[in-house]
Amino acid sequence: MLDKKMLYIILGILILSGIVQLISNPGALMSILISAPGVLIAITFHEFAHAYVADKLGDDTARREGRLSLNPKDHLDPVGTLMLLVAGFGWGKPVHVNPTNYTRKMSMEKGEALVSVAGPIMNFILAFIFSIIYCAIHKFAKIGFIMSTAGSATMMIIASAISVNIGLGVFNLIPLPPLDGSKVLLPFLPYNAKRWFLNNERIFYIIFVLTWITGLAGTIITPVISGVSTGILNLAKLIFGM
Repeated sequence: MLDKKMLYIILGILILSGIVQLISNPGALMSILISAPGVLIAITFHEFAHAYVADKLGDDTARREGRLSLNPKDHLDPVGTLMLLVAGFGWGKPVHVNPTNYTRKMSMEKGEALVSVAGPIMNFILAFIFSIIYCAIHKFAKIGFIMSTAGSATMMIIASAISVNIGLGVFNLIPLPPLDGSKVLLPFLPYNAKRWFLNNERIFYIIFVLTWITGLAGTIITPVISGVSTGILNLAKLIFGM
């Protein structure tokens, strides 16, 4: 893995950069306040999904550590949450699992992949639910409410929750350690490629950090996030005939 000292320096730089932007842009603080509910929900349900699926596969590690909970305090990582608010990407407190406890109906590797993909899938489900709520308000609420301060704030918070959940889901499916996508990818790799991937994990950690420092990751996943957002919102609109 990446040297911890260097990793903390990089994270510190990213957080400081985000704080500077907040200070220089008064509207950024309001943006954080609007996105905060969505961030809390997205991280909490994401980590709960990991814990829930691992538990269903026979591993009670998460249950014993109190992670089968929808209480945000059980899942929020202070640095990861701050990063998500000020830098646009972040993480929750990792859910510990023991693959040797998984049911023998599938390989440990496939079990890990299933547990890993559960988090992003949960985020996409939440994004769809919030999209339905968003469309329902547009369809049935009075114009006066939507145009009011309370109505506008409500719609912005819901829209932010949709965006945060889709962003977190797509972000975590990037096939680079330490993201969920790296474990989802493994079962599909040939043996030699899988072995090379595991033996060179350190390199992928470095690549992961560099892509975010250079902004390359944002360039790559922004079109994906946009496409997923459009698809989910169009599906919700279809339900209401909009």
